[in-house]
This record gives sequence, structure tokens and C-alpha cells, in this order.
Amino acid sequence: MRPSTAFLSLVLLASSACTHGTNRQETPVSPSPTDPAERGRELARRFIIADGHIDVPYRLREKLGPDGAPTEDVAQRTAEGDFDYPRAVEGGLDVAFMSIYIPAEYQEKGGAKSLADSLIDLVEKLARGSPEKFAMARSVEEARRNSQEGKVSFALGIENGAAIEDKLENVAHFQRRGVRYITLTHSKDNQLSDASFNRGKRTWNGLSPFGKQVVAEMNRVGIMVDVSHLSDDAIRQAVESSQVPVIASHSSCRHFTPGFERNISDELIRAVAGKGGVVMINFGSGFLSQAANAYEGQIRKAMMDFATERGLKQDSPELKAFAESYLREHPLPLARVEDVADHIDHVVKLVGIDHVGLGSDFDGVGPTLPIGLKDVSQYPNLFRVLLERGYGEADIEKIASGNVFRVWQQVEAHAASR
Repeated sequence: MRPSTAFLSLVLLASSACTHGTNRQETPVSPSPTDPAERGRELARRFIIADGHIDVPYRLREKLGPDGAPTEDVAQRTAEGDFDYPRAVEGGLDVAFMSIYIPAEYQEKGGAKSLADSLIDLVEKLARGSPEKFAMARSVEEARRNSQEGKVSFALGIENGAAIEDKLENVAHFQRRGVRYITLTHSKDNQLSDASFNRGKRTWNGLSPFGKQVVAEMNRVGIMVDVSHLSDDAIRQAVESSQVPVIASHSSCRHFTPGFERNISDELIRAVAGKGGVVMINFGSGFLSQAANAYEGQIRKAMMDFATERGLKQDSPELKAFAESYLREHPLPLARVEDVADHIDHVVKLVGIDHVGLGSDFDGVGPTLPIGLKDVSQYPNLFRVLLERGYGEADIEKIASGNVFRVWQQVEAHAASR
């Protein structure tokens, strides 16, 4: 989820205090083989980790140089952001679903498909530029092979089905380009679906007629249906309409954040799991804890009031300075890595170990990331907590990648059988 509010976009600009990796677990001098921290690092090295949502493409697009090339090289260690190759290797990340993010404004002004194609081009160029480090993954088999060769895979997921525009044939176009899931909408209702953030009058009361056609076409060509960002009715209808399992690529549990529709309810977790799908837990603090979620509403209101009183635009320096001051005086109550484990626990207790995965939203939620999971180097911290809570290695492997790989393969097999 790219920032879609004044709060997150300005906090990303204003927060210079967030450093990456400052909460990493230090390796003991003589670690015991049974030490959970060391075991967590060992499992991260041994198991394939697939993260369902990382916002690197738009992060790079926002900082292009005069030649149109990104000013950051994620093949090297970067000073900013949550993802780069050295940190991915350190954390054991194998498969990054790169978010092809389409802001809602493109639904109105046009150009959504063109933007999606340009972001796919950017990801492919990253892989071509460092072939010893990165490779595209269009299938689970390719992802496994890349991992065996020591490469980090880039899989593709479009965040906002507005990229399809009003042409059903664009679904097959994006499948040919390597897209393996599509989030049907984002922060506003679009031509396919109602959005969770659009709390006013619903446009479709779920999916649009065209949205249901798109779901059927995604099933036909082999693209996973992603229900993150959808309204409750839209999620329910997407699950019912799809002939194969669906995913929520970066959604946490509403049980911990009552009233926050962007997270998924217990009823809908059961519905997704009942179809064989996977809920992939978002790492943003506002998704994880009620305190952080309430804080985001408070700072959003404070900034909107400040801007309204002074007639300021969202990108004004004065509003940015206000955000910096507010953050200093009222620090964000960050969640912790243990809170991510709580959400995993909740899904497992509701529907079993086969229906939960990881969808961090790295580079999409900025300084709201929890203590202990600040960037892609820190997945071992989560594995440590899961080990301490009694999860076995087979369970952790399912969470790390096994569950989403199963859905990915089921979707591919269904398309191949038609």
C-alpha cells in the first residue's frame, strides 16, 4: 500500500529519525544450536522467503535523475528505503512481489496502463542490470530456480486494477508481461470494485459487473486475485466469483484494529481460507495495533486542520515542518515484531497454518514499520518469535513461502487446464 493520505505521505517526507536495521538481533558470541535467534537466522537462510508486497518500483520512480534513471541503486546498499540486495541477502529474502502501484488519480486522468507498463519496464531493467543478483520470476519453478542460483526474484503484482482501464484484453496483456496478481482497487472505488478506504457511498456495493468479468479473466489466464484494499462486500464477492483461491497480499487482522476496514475481518479470513486462499500480514504499525491506528487518525486530523486554517497545499514546506514538529512532540507508538506474530497466531487459530503468509508493505508504510522489522534484513527476528511460540520448521516454511506458492501453482494449473 503506497501512502494514500496526507498523513503517510508527509510523514515519509518528514521522518528523518527512522534508521533501518537499528533493532537487528545481534549474533551471540557462541550461539547455541537451540538458540531461537540463531535458529531464526538459519531458517531464513534455508527456507525460501516470499514477501507478497514490496513498494520498490514507485519508490525508485519518485526519485528519477535527469536521464530518467533511478538515483538509487538497490543492487547496492542504499541509505534510504527498506529494500536493497545486501539487506535482502542478510534477511534471507528470496522472492519480492514488486508492487506495480497505480495511484487512484490515474483512474480519473487516464494513463494507468501506461504507468503500469513503465513500472514493469523499470523492474525488468533492474533485473537485467544486475543479473548475478536479481532475476524475474514468472512461476514458482522460476522462483525456486533463482533461489538455488543465489538470486533474489522479482515477481510482479499490480496494485490497483485501474491499470486494466476498460479493456478486458489488458488482463492477458499483463499476464504476458509477468504480472501474477492484481489488487482489484486501491484507495478509491474504481471501475472494478469498491475500496475499503472509500467509507462513503459505495459505487458498486462490491464488485462491478466488469470487475466480475475481470476476475473470471484472471482465473482464465493465470493471475491471482488480490483482495487487499477491497471493501468487505467486494472481498466477499471476489471470493465467491473466483474459481480458484484468492490472496490478500498485504492485509492484517481487523480483530486487533476494530473499525479499520482495510484490515480483514474474521468472517472474511474464514471466507478466504474456505476457498483455499492466504492472508499475508502487513507490517505497518497502523495495521498491527489499535494504538498506532488511532495515532494515525489523530495526526491526519491535526495536519488537515493546520492546512485548512492556513490554506496550505499538501506539499507545502510549512505543512511538512508542522508534521516534523508533531512527530517530535507526539512520537508514533510503534508496534513490535511480536505484534506481527500475534496476527499470524490469530489467522492460524481461526483457519489453520495453511492460510497465512507475509506481505510486509516495505517501502509503502515508511516509518510506521514495527520495532524488529524495519527492513528486509529482519525476517529472522520474526522467525525467532515464532520459534519461541512453538511453531515448527514446517509451519514456518509454509508462512515464509509455502502457502502463497501453493495458491500461485493452483492458479497456474487452473489456467493451464482450460
